[in-house]
Amino acid sequence: MDQEVDKAQILVASNRGPVSFSIGDDGTIDFRRGGGGLVSGLSSVAAETDTLWVCAALSDADRKAASAAPEGRLDRAGYDLGGASVRMLDIPEQTFTNAYNSVANSTLWFVHHMLYDTPNKPHFDAAFRAEWEDYRTYNAAFAEALLTGADDGAKVAVQDYHLALVPRMMRGRRPDLRIAHFSHTPWAPPEYFRMLPGDVGRQLLEGMLGADHIGFLSPRWADAFLRCCATFLRADVNWDNRTIDYGGRVVEVGVHGLGADAEGLRERAAAEDVAQWRSRLRETVGERKLVLRVDRSELSKNIVRGMAAFGELLRDRPEWRGAVTHLAFAYPSRGDVAEYRAYTEAVRRTAQEINDEFGTDDWTPVILEVKDDYARSLASYQIADVLLVNPIRDGMNLVAKEGPVLSENGVALVLSTEAGAADDLGSDALLVNPYDVTETAQALHDALNMQDAERQERNARLVEAAVALPPQRWFGDQLRALD
Repeated sequence: MDQEVDKAQILVASNRGPVSFSIGDDGTIDFRRGGGGLVSGLSSVAAETDTLWVCAALSDADRKAASAAPEGRLDRAGYDLGGASVRMLDIPEQTFTNAYNSVANSTLWFVHHMLYDTPNKPHFDAAFRAEWEDYRTYNAAFAEALLTGADDGAKVAVQDYHLALVPRMMRGRRPDLRIAHFSHTPWAPPEYFRMLPGDVGRQLLEGMLGADHIGFLSPRWADAFLRCCATFLRADVNWDNRTIDYGGRVVEVGVHGLGADAEGLRERAAAEDVAQWRSRLRETVGERKLVLRVDRSELSKNIVRGMAAFGELLRDRPEWRGAVTHLAFAYPSRGDVAEYRAYTEAVRRTAQEINDEFGTDDWTPVILEVKDDYARSLASYQIADVLLVNPIRDGMNLVAKEGPVLSENGVALVLSTEAGAADDLGSDALLVNPYDVTETAQALHDALNMQDAERQERNARLVEAAVALPPQRWFGDQLRALD
C-alpha cells in the first residue's frame, strides 16, 4: 500500500467488541480484553493508523460501562485498552434481544448453516416482522455511529451477518467512504436462502452490496452469495473475477481465508497454567490414546454425531475398549436460544449413554467438559493423538488449524468436508461426510492406527497450511482490497 492509503482512518464494526466488562461483588466495574482473529488483525495496524472499533454492549456490565463513558467512548473513560479507540453502543435491551437473538442467531445463523427443522421452523409471522424492524434499528445504530466517527476517505470494515444492512445505510450518505463487509459464517445457497421472506432476503443482499468489497472465508461461500445475487436481485454477475454489477455500482467479492495465530498460540501455550493442565490430562488419560474435540455446544458443530461415531468405534472395534479416551470439550453456547439448550442436553445424554454401555471401574470412555478453560484446551491440543472436527457447516473452524500447530508429537486430523478449513487442510486430513457416523467411526479407527511417521509428516504439512494466512494478513488483505 502507498503511504497515503496506509494512513487512512480505519473503522471496524462488529457485534462483539475487543473488551468486555463484569461487575464485582463490591459494585465496581472490571474489564478484560478479548482475543480472536479480528483483535489480532486490527492490533497489527492500530499502532500506526487512527482506528476506531464500534461494538455493542452485550451485558448489564457492558451497558453500565458504555453509559458512563462519553458517547460510549471507552478509551475516553479512563480504561487502558492498549491504545485502542472503542465506542460501545448501549442499544435498548429489547431492541438488541430481538435483533441479536431472534433475527441474527435464531434466523440468519440457521439459514446460513442450513439447520432448520423445516416441518416446524421457520415461522415468519407478524412477531417476526417486529423483530426484523428491531434488526434494522440495530443496524441503523451502528451505521450512525460509524458515520459520526468517520473521517473523509476512511476505510470501514463491517463484520458478519449481524450487520448485513450497515453498508447500504452508510453508502448514500457518505460516498467517500471505502466499505468492506466480511462474513465469518457460510453463506446459504439460493435453494435454502429462498426460505427467507422475499423482501427480507433482498434487504440483506442489497444491504451488503452497499459495500465496495464483500469477503468470505471460502470460495464455496463466496460463490453461494453470487448465486443469491443473480437469483433474487437479477444482478449481473461476472463469475471469472467475482464481481457484481448492481444499482449502477460494481462490487468485488473476495475470499480471505483465516489461519492460526501461531506466534500467539505458542506463546500462550508455554505458560505455567497450560503445563499444569497438560500434566493433569496425561495423568487422567494414562497410556491410552486420546481422541479430542474442542467446540462450543452449537448445533452446527455436530457433537452428538461425533460422539455416536466414537460409540460405534467401540462397538465394532472391541480392541479399542479401554485403550482410547474421548475428551470432549463442549462449552455451552447461546443458552437463551431453546434449540441450543436442548442440544447441550443431547450432548450430555449421548456421552452418558456411551459411558454406561462401555465404561469400567478404571476407564471412562467419554470425558465431557462443559466449563470453558482456555489453558486446558491448549494443553489438550499438545497431547492429543486424534483431533475430531466434524461440523455440519462451518465458515472456517480454527480448531482444525490450532490443534496441529500446538501438537507435540503430531496429531491425526479427522475433518468434515463442510468446514471451510477443508479447503486448506483437506489433502492431509482424513475427510468425512459429517452426517455419516459409520464413515466417521472408520476415520477415527484409521487415525488411531496411523503410523507415527505418517502422522508427523501429515501434521507438519497441516501446520504449514494452517499458518499460511495469519490474522494480521487476513485483516490486512481486506483493507488492501479497498485501495
